[in-house]
Amino acid sequence: MNSGNAVNGEFARQEPWMREPTIPPKGNAPMNIVEIRNLTKNYPLGNTTVHALRGIDMDIPKGSLMSVVGPSGSGKTTLLNIIGCVDNATTGSVKVHDQEVTALSDRQLTNLRLNRIGFIFQTFNLVPVLTALENVEFPLLLQGGRSTSEVRAKARKLLAEVGLGDHEKHKPAELSGGQRQRVAIARALVTDPDLVLADEPTANLDSETGESILQLMQKMNDEFGTTFIFSTHDAQVLRYAKSVVRIHDGRLVEGS
Repeated sequence: MNSGNAVNGEFARQEPWMREPTIPPKGNAPMNIVEIRNLTKNYPLGNTTVHALRGIDMDIPKGSLMSVVGPSGSGKTTLLNIIGCVDNATTGSVKVHDQEVTALSDRQLTNLRLNRIGFIFQTFNLVPVLTALENVEFPLLLQGGRSTSEVRAKARKLLAEVGLGDHEKHKPAELSGGQRQRVAIARALVTDPDLVLADEPTANLDSETGESILQLMQKMNDEFGTTFIFSTHDAQVLRYAKSVVRIHDGRLVEGS
């Protein structure tokens, strides 16, 4: 798979018009792209409280290729959601790109997610009324700063990279689970994010397609320093990880 074409200099990063001054320019990220201190997350459940995360402390250096592993219900997805600014911490500090996300406004959080973070959701979260190509284009259109032809060309190239070049006009309901997963992966990577969070990224893929997707992500990590954090049960993903963090009952396991 010629993954270099999807992220090469032909589509160089541009300053999105929506970015606010409080978010440092790309290329000036701190050594740790994520810093977490005493993170807790509680969910009310009837008359009880579920303690999903219980005092997490961790630093994730820029350029990491990390897998977060643990049994179902251990807190993996919750941790990714909070790092990705799609969920809020109950207590503690979470810094992404040296920004204390717990102190950012809704607009600042939206800008951070749009311009810096790619998120591959386990449930895809595709827009049902848009075609596969339009779903991949969508974050680029929100960013602004590119012509319509540039947006179309970049989305088309990346959709081809994940093996769906002949499914551009299909809507999510017309695609299999594995195909929708690949559209979601292309959408997450199309903005050249500094940080990609992937919740079970290969769960709906056959082994050959999963391998090719992991190779694309590894190439981005090696060539562009893109940081990847995976939540996974898949041994295939673990083979690509440079580091592994284990979580159990909302706590990091000693020795991770």
